[in-house]
Amino acid sequence: MDDSVTANPIRVMVVDDHPMLRDGVVGSIKRQPDMVVVAEAGDGAAAIAAIEAANPDVVLMDLQMPGIDGVEAIHTICREHPQVRILVLTTYGGDAKALRALKAGANGYLLKSAMRTDLIDAIRAVHGGGRHIPPEVATQIAVHAIGEALTEREIEILSLVAAGNPNKRIAWRLGVSEDTVKAHLKRIFAKLGVADRTHAVTVAAKRGIIEL
Repeated sequence: MDDSVTANPIRVMVVDDHPMLRDGVVGSIKRQPDMVVVAEAGDGAAAIAAIEAANPDVVLMDLQMPGIDGVEAIHTICREHPQVRILVLTTYGGDAKALRALKAGANGYLLKSAMRTDLIDAIRAVHGGGRHIPPEVATQIAVHAIGEALTEREIEILSLVAAGNPNKRIAWRLGVSEDTVKAHLKRIFAKLGVADRTHAVTVAAKRGIIEL
């Protein structure tokens, strides 16, 4: 590697609420002669607060964190610091979650299960102006992009189903009739291509539409 690259290392901020995972990521980056870790944060609020002083080139951003989550932090960082490149780190390959992150301004999406092999190349790709989207995530996005999205009310009902609420209780909580809930569930099943409540919850969670 030439001296010019080493003299201007890629400045990386690592944002994740799991200290052990963050330590592993930081360790991997520190072994690279063309990279330097300039800041760490355990949640979105801390990342937003630290980014001005840290001045990173690339932010590695977890999605599921307490308080301000990754998607909200990405949106804020991209609005206030448009020059910063963002690579999402997540355990989840769901298409809805990936789309929210990418629409918020993320430049790449890396599954934590692939970090050992792909992390460094992904950072370099995103820093160089490219995108990094794993084939399995891209496939899920493509497969479901043409499908009809669930409405906010349908997501709300499905979340209540996932929490173990029967139709009667859901109707009471939402101030609607039980028949209305059943009609919503019928449309949800059709949109997700499932036949029952359990399968609907499983598919929606896998796609990142709801969180369990």
